[in-house]
Formats: sequence, C-alpha cells, structure tokens
Amino acid sequence: MSQIIRRIGTPPSARGSATGANCPDIFELSDGRFAVIGTDVTDELDAQLPADASRAGYERIVVVTRETLIHAKADIPDA
Repeated sequence: MSQIIRRIGTPPSARGSATGANCPDIFELSDGRFAVIGTDVTDELDAQLPADASRAGYERIVVVTRETLIHAKADIPDA
C-alpha cells in the first residue's frame, strides 16, 4: 500500500485558504505516483475527452486551481 511521502507545493493555508482545509492539494506517494485532491468534474468533462484519451471506470477527472499547480511546479521531480 502506498503512503504519502510529502506535499508537492505549498499548503493551502499558504495559498490564501482561510481555514487551510478542503482545498486542492498534491502529494507524492511512496511508489512514485502522485495523489491529487481536487474537485470531481468527471460528469462535466468526460464527454469532452479527446478521441485519444479515456478513463477507466474507477478513475475520476479532477481539477485543481492553476495556483495549486504553479505552487507545486518547483517540487515536481524532473525524472
């Protein structure tokens, strides 16, 4: 089972969240994958996926704010 190793980017409280809770976030996992907390927009965007993209039934389409990803950029490994 994977474990969260570290947050990628700054915590929500450092990005202006009033409570620091229930905000988009990105984490690196012990197996090298990344976990993303975001808003589930699968129903909204599923039909708009390009022809060469698909998702499995157990996968969801989530969005995070641009600010979340920009703050994470410096912490994402190159390889």
